[in-house]
Amino acid sequence: MIPQIIFTLLFLTGAGIFALKIKKIRRNIFLGKPLEIKDNKAKRWKTMAKVAMGQSKMVVRPVAGFFHILIYVGFVLINIEVLEIIIDGFTGEHRFFAPYLGGFYNFLIGFFEILALLVIIACVVFLYRRNISSIKRFKMPEMKGWPKLDGNLILVVEVVLMGALLKMNACDQILQLRGADHYMVAGSFPISQFLVPFFDGFETGTLITFERIFWWAHITGILIFLNYVPYSKHFHIILAFPNTYYSNLKPKGQLNNMAAVKKEVDLMMGGDPFATPEPTVDEGPPERFGVKDVTDLNWKNLLDAYSCTECGRCTDNCPANQTGKLLSPRKVMMDTRDRIEEVGKNIDKAGKPIEDGISLLGNYITEEELWACTTCNACVDACPINIDPLNIIMNMRRYLIMEESKSPDSVTSMFNNVENNGAPWAFPAADRGKWIDELN
Repeated sequence: MIPQIIFTLLFLTGAGIFALKIKKIRRNIFLGKPLEIKDNKAKRWKTMAKVAMGQSKMVVRPVAGFFHILIYVGFVLINIEVLEIIIDGFTGEHRFFAPYLGGFYNFLIGFFEILALLVIIACVVFLYRRNISSIKRFKMPEMKGWPKLDGNLILVVEVVLMGALLKMNACDQILQLRGADHYMVAGSFPISQFLVPFFDGFETGTLITFERIFWWAHITGILIFLNYVPYSKHFHIILAFPNTYYSNLKPKGQLNNMAAVKKEVDLMMGGDPFATPEPTVDEGPPERFGVKDVTDLNWKNLLDAYSCTECGRCTDNCPANQTGKLLSPRKVMMDTRDRIEEVGKNIDKAGKPIEDGISLLGNYITEEELWACTTCNACVDACPINIDPLNIIMNMRRYLIMEESKSPDSVTSMFNNVENNGAPWAFPAADRGKWIDELN
């Protein structure tokens, strides 16, 4: 019973730590402003199935898409074997599902081994792409330090986990053939059979020790991986599904209106100025126009930030970035996530929200970055899980203009022309037709 007790304590500890971190992330996300998204449920389920589950936007780039699908399918299906390992850990059994699945069990184990090999190959390809190839989006400034280490670390961990699984099976095969106690003849081993020669010369007792070491390494590694994921960009393996479900289904380029501003514009464009005013209600201090810090964003913006895969497709497709401007939509999402994590840690320390004198605008994202954006939606279109950096950028611009009266000279000139001439050009409406006079 001692191994089962140890396993139970290990599993409950890992699951408990993971649950606490998820609770904190959920709290951080809902520090954002409320946003109701309840429309088009059928379309939302379809979008989630197509984009998150079906990987439809990943395969736009065939090489990366193909190898990503290998890892994705391997991750999902090999978890069936992980489920068996967990049951074995609790019960003390070995290959719990084998008596119930019969010959199909052999097919499953063989299939899982092939997937494990494909996952290892895909991880090696991605390690090459990230560290040796000259792909620009992996070499940008925001990818230095922890982001680069994070991307490499998770790939190495996956290789180690799949390797432990195959070596465990290799030892298991030999023990089955030798008729060792507790090792029933079950499973097929198309990949790990090639590892058998490395272990065949050991005594049965030593092999059992090896098999148990690889078994514990595999399940312990998975529990460590589980608790590492929320601190990593790889949290998208969980959040991609809710994030795509809550995708913005409006046409790209359609911006949301601020209710307070829209009310004033409606009045200017034909509202009845002599209508009986509505009773005034004390609504407290006026709402901030636009976004200065992460708590001015809505919860979907913060879910976007936590879901970011840091793949860089948004930045790679950004015309401003391509022409040497400072803007990187990927950095905008990474900065947003880093800032909301900072706010969350401040709450953990103080027990309540505090003002730390830091904000997303200014301390993390500069005005130069914001005004480099052309609002073309290339970043939104390129994102494999429908993240919307443009919404954050536009709302931070709103803050600069409506709260700080800050804008580049070209934008300020356009505003003045619209106000004075009813058009963005620097001549009055009466002169708009004069170009006709120059024609024969």
